[in-house]
Amino acid sequence: VQLQACGGGLVQAGASLSLSCIASGTDLDIGHMGWFRQAPGNQRELVAMITWQGNTNYADSVKGRGTISRDNAKNTVSLQMNSLKPEDTGVYYCYAFEMRQGATWGQGTQVTVSS
Repeated sequence: VQLQACGGGLVQAGASLSLSCIASGTDLDIGHMGWFRQAPGNQRELVAMITWQGNTNYADSVKGRGTISRDNAKNTVSLQMNSLKPEDTGVYYCYAFEMRQGATWGQGTQVTVSS
């Protein structure tokens, strides 16, 4: 499986931003999908995760500001982030767990929130 993410960029604090990711490959059977982020000098951390059934889990720092969604038929996952803060800055990585291939990461997309 390969993951291709898009939607990062430079935004001002308080703005909104949407990230999307599509998984491609043959005979995919994808379970969990999600988004992680890594700020300079920090470890990669979970932002949001969604199961195949649509159950979601969010980092405390984005609860109420982020919405993760997926389209199982298209193997896509999206993240809508509102009221962005400078501390949301980082490289955002798409994640998918394919049942036969295991965990896969996208290439990362930079999100920069200016104050």
